[in-house]
Amino acid sequence: MKKESIIAIILGIIIAIIAIMYGYPQYSVYSQRLEGEAELAKAQYSRQVQIQDAQSKFEAAKLLAQAEVERAKGVAQANGIIGTSLKNNEAYLRWLYIEGLKEKTGAEVIYIPTEAGLPILEAGKKLAK
Repeated sequence: MKKESIIAIILGIIIAIIAIMYGYPQYSVYSQRLEGEAELAKAQYSRQVQIQDAQSKFEAAKLLAQAEVERAKGVAQANGIIGTSLKNNEAYLRWLYIEGLKEKTGAEVIYIPTEAGLPILEAGKKLAK
């Protein structure tokens, strides 16, 4: 019986070796296929993330552009109001001009408008040597 059990063990080992020799390449192919599927899924997810990022940047740019247009409309409207209020208001413009001159310090030449609206152009200025 000893001989039969040794033969059975040897036969079992041979069958196991044959099974491993057949099964390992199959497992290797299966494993590589799973790795490929995982890489593909990762690439698709990465692509979706990039698309979402680009869409969010696009939407943000559109909203920023709309905000800029609205701001420009407000500035244009304000400029229109200011322009309308300054028409035919020479006294106020002259006063603003003189007030602006008061704020400037260290100015060497100051032009003050006359009745005709023209400044006296340095009539008494000395020639520098």
